[in-house]
Amino acid sequence: MTEQQFAIFDTPIGRCGIVWGERGIVSVQLPMGDEKKTRSRLQQRHGDIDETPPPAKVQAAIEGIVELLAGKPNDLTEIVLDLDGVPAFNRGVYDIARSIPPGQTMTYGDIAKKLGGVELSRDVGQALGRNPCPIVVPCHRVLAAGNKPGGFSANGGVVTKLKMLAIEGAVVNHTPNLFD
Repeated sequence: MTEQQFAIFDTPIGRCGIVWGERGIVSVQLPMGDEKKTRSRLQQRHGDIDETPPPAKVQAAIEGIVELLAGKPNDLTEIVLDLDGVPAFNRGVYDIARSIPPGQTMTYGDIAKKLGGVELSRDVGQALGRNPCPIVVPCHRVLAAGNKPGGFSANGGVVTKLKMLAIEGAVVNHTPNLFD
């Protein structure tokens, strides 16, 4: 296991975290409400890792994430991810999700069809729910059937997903109800 490090950084949606190792970005943490909770979540997931100033490639990734969350259509595809230990199926889902441009969406079914059949839609949803690098792997751009928001496992749930899609200018069929 290579040594991992992390940094906390400001974005238009709050303080995010990023973890990296020798081979690339390992994880991105969306805001957890406050910086202490974000830091705590990173340490729960990655153990006792050091907080350090990011090297140039990680700083470039941070700047790209901040730009995207400020409404600039940065697709973040130049960011190198280290998804070692992530199941092959999930990596396939993430590769397809990374091909969705800012402001555009796909459905779980669209991705499932590309991976072998619409019956894999639930598996696609589960893979996206375990996405270690949200924003860089833009799981927020993947919608349920009928272009409805579907789920979102980040803090704030569907509200956060809709906020991120609105920043990008994506159109989503969303009728608020008591369960949102």
